Amino acid sequence: MVRYLITFSYDGLNFDGYQKQPKHRTVQGELEKVLKEINNSKKVEVHASGRTDKGVHAINQKAHFDLDITITESKLKMALNSYLPDDIYVKKVEVVSDTFHARYNVKAKEYMYIINMGEYNPLERNYVYQYNKPLDVVAIERALKYLEGEHDFTSFSPAGEEKESFVRTISQTNLIRDLKNTDKITILFLGTGFLRYMIRNMIGTLIEIGEGKKKAEEIIEIIEAKDRRKAGPTSNPEGLYLKNVFY
Repeated sequence: MVRYLITFSYDGLNFDGYQKQPKHRTVQGELEKVLKEINNSKKVEVHASGRTDKGVHAINQKAHFDLDITITESKLKMALNSYLPDDIYVKKVEVVSDTFHARYNVKAKEYMYIINMGEYNPLERNYVYQYNKPLDVVAIERALKYLEGEHDFTSFSPAGEEKESFVRTISQTNLIRDLKNTDKITILFLGTGFLRYMIRNMIGTLIEIGEGKKKAEEIIEIIEAKDRRKAGPTSNPEGLYLKNVFY
C-alpha cells in the first residue's frame, strides 16, 4: 500500500461543498469515485487538508489517500485528470510516508477573498463577490490588523456551534489592490486553521466597516464579546478561495 499526496484545484460553483454527502455532488465524492476505478474497484478514502463550503473555490487544496496498486506519480496524475470532471484538476502527485496526514500535519493555510466594488460583472459573478458599491478600503485595512494574532473567534463562528476550542491564530493579513482595476480588492488571511464560516463572517464584518456601519477598532470588542450577533453577516461564498496549504 502506498500513500499519495495530491495538490489540486477546483471550481466550487457546481459542487455542494468539498465533503461527500449522499445524493449530492461533492469534490471528495468525485475524487473517491475515480480513485476506486484506478484502485481496481477497491474503495479509496480521501483525506483533505480541510473542507470548503458550497460555492467556495480552491487553488491549491491538498489531500492524501492510500492505493493498493503500484503506479508512478506521473501516471497517477495523468489517470486522475483523464477521468475527473473538468471542474477539478490535479496539479501534483507525490508519494509520502504512511504516517503523513493531509489534515493533521497542516502548519498553515492561506485563504483569499475577492470583492468587486465597481460595476456588476456578469462574467465574474461566480468567482468574485459582486458588492458593486464603494467601500472605505483604508478602514478595512486598519480593521484587518486587529484580527491578527491568537484569539477566541467564537464571534465569527456559527451560533450554537460546539467545539473543543474556538481559539485560532491568524499570523498574517493583507489587502491587495488590483492595479489594473482599482475597483477590485483581494483580502488574504494566513493562519494555523479556520473555523467553519469564520472567513466569510470576518469578511461580512469588514464590509460593514468599509460601509461605515462599524469602526475598525470595534473588531476588538467583537472578538472579546464571543457572541456571533456582534459580528457582521456571512458574506457570499463565490469570492472565497483556499489559496495554499503549508506543511
